[in-house]
Amino acid sequence: MKTSKIKILLLIAIPFFLGFGLNAQGLYVGTNYHPHDDKNIEKIKSDIQLMKAAGFTSVRMGHLAWDSYEPSEGQFDFEWFDKVMDMMNEAGIKVILDIAIRPAPIWLHKKFPTIDIVDPNGHQLYANHRYMDDIGDPNYQKYALRYTDAITKRYAKHPALLAFGVDNESGDGPISYSETARERFILWLKNKYNTAENLNIAWAGQRWSRRINDFDEVGLPVSGSVVGAPERVLDFRRFESDEINQFLFKVLDKVNANAPGVLTNTNAWYYSPLRYFDYSEIAYSGKMTREGCGFYPGNSLTTNWGVMNSAFGISRIQFESTNPFWCSEFTTMTAVPNSIRKSAYATLMYGNQMVCGWTWQSMWAGEEQYLEGMLDWDGIPNRKYDEYKKIATEFKKIGKYFPYKPHPEVGLAFSFPSQIASSSFPEQQDNQLQACWGLFYYRNMDANVVEISKSPLNYKLLFVPGVTVMDEKTATKIRDFVKNGGTVIMTSNSALVDETGQVFASTHPGRLSDIFGIRVAGFEETESLNEISRKSYRGKKLEFTYKGKAIDTESTRFDVIEPKGAEVIGSITSLDKDYPIMTSNKFGKGRAIYVGLPADGAVLNPLVDELISELGIKKGPEVPSGVMARQIDKNHYLYLNISGEPKEIQMKGKSRSILLDNNYDGNFTIAPFEPEFIEVK
Repeated sequence: MKTSKIKILLLIAIPFFLGFGLNAQGLYVGTNYHPHDDKNIEKIKSDIQLMKAAGFTSVRMGHLAWDSYEPSEGQFDFEWFDKVMDMMNEAGIKVILDIAIRPAPIWLHKKFPTIDIVDPNGHQLYANHRYMDDIGDPNYQKYALRYTDAITKRYAKHPALLAFGVDNESGDGPISYSETARERFILWLKNKYNTAENLNIAWAGQRWSRRINDFDEVGLPVSGSVVGAPERVLDFRRFESDEINQFLFKVLDKVNANAPGVLTNTNAWYYSPLRYFDYSEIAYSGKMTREGCGFYPGNSLTTNWGVMNSAFGISRIQFESTNPFWCSEFTTMTAVPNSIRKSAYATLMYGNQMVCGWTWQSMWAGEEQYLEGMLDWDGIPNRKYDEYKKIATEFKKIGKYFPYKPHPEVGLAFSFPSQIASSSFPEQQDNQLQACWGLFYYRNMDANVVEISKSPLNYKLLFVPGVTVMDEKTATKIRDFVKNGGTVIMTSNSALVDETGQVFASTHPGRLSDIFGIRVAGFEETESLNEISRKSYRGKKLEFTYKGKAIDTESTRFDVIEPKGAEVIGSITSLDKDYPIMTSNKFGKGRAIYVGLPADGAVLNPLVDELISELGIKKGPEVPSGVMARQIDKNHYLYLNISGEPKEIQMKGKSRSILLDNNYDGNFTIAPFEPEFIEVK
């Protein structure tokens, strides 16, 4: 009897673990496909044949198409899509099936007008565009979860299914300022603060006669073009973020209940300026088993800012997850020939496993009808189809060595509340975070974006770039990190306010001044002080001197720093006098470095080079400027020449190009804008 039970358990468990294992190695190339546009079965057959001929192994379907499966309330229509899934399976193409919970169908908006967005002026808006839904509305959530239940139950065991996609671009779409949103906000505040007096303390109710005697007096912090006090804005955005996360968790739980062991993925554009929310809650939960994004670097082949910005998008979504990453959308449009391929190889260095083109066919209608895909409007393949076909062919050659697993020894702190609070400053937290990330992009080194309060902080070096809001937990973890031997670099606009959003009345940087051994007295405006510049500098220009070497930089503001035990290691030397601007302080077994300027490569590069050597941080591969590179494993290296000139790679001994099937003895050259994948013998 026991033996039979064990066999049954093994039969249940093996598919579960195989499901994750089979998808953990290899690379996927495919496309986003919209069969709901006309449901023409012969056209769909033809499209699938073209996908198979291109070597595509994945397709993403279902997004933004709720009413294609539920055209009216409770009337589900899946039969047509069953055939599509079956045909994909016959072709050997795996499907990411998006659960299209946004936008909500028009019939649902009509049934429950509270789902409509209300703008800050109080105007109820008709859902003329995607994402015009108040996702915190209970009626919306009820029907979205019902739809989730129906589609996941139907396709949970379909052999073509690779993963369920959970929502699309969750941070996009306008915030609703409706009365029902206000009522939900009040409930959120009651749960957080319990009493009106506690709320008044957190919101500085004594300021400008804004005291609240009863929770029902709470209003939303935006009225038309007027934005309220920072403390109120911060809490409201936290409330919005919590609503989004709680709903996404409900969807994930429904998926896991109906399809245990099935992978989950999303296009996590949480940092949309419209409804930026704290995606770290999802990322650190582990419930999204394949983090994902849309990779849109622009159309250029010769410039690299777009690739760099989009790669930063991968890092800020992946956080510290060690699971493969999926670019479930990837550029087509009018991208210059070979630029898509260049971008595809760049993503492999950040743990990406999937290149899924947006979109298959140039659309016939709607807001994106002029966005060009791999097929023209008449269904004829174009050059982008050929480029994706080439990517699929090459990725098949190298797939068994991927996805790459980064091994970072550097952490870069992300902070959602600081992003909201830093809107008052010339440089937002995201911009400072990206500047720090860029330090390691150019060095071909791995670095993780981390949320300090959720992270184990297993790093040698930690950057705290413009983390404006410094709560007790985050401050304690930074303190312990340094005390136990870590090195931290904090930049300006950090530790200015507490968790309520109020400026610390204690010595700055708040809760951390003793660790850094300084007092930050305030800030100065560069342009004003340049009236008395010793070097006749103007505008934002400053001279920063580090260990006797002068570097020109720019900053709108700089911190006024008073050392209280810290050593001054860098100063501003272009104004009326020298201003201490970079300090170093020993604390416990570690070191705390403060930089009174926003994060900037010109200022930080010399310090970072020293710390990499001093802390024994593993460097990236030695390559010429203009080459991206990673050591994938003991014997394999990936290179990408992102410049317009040939680049010679220094190599000792014999090696083999798996991509080109060439053998090398010593150095070899990579052509402009070309990749190379090398096996060292």
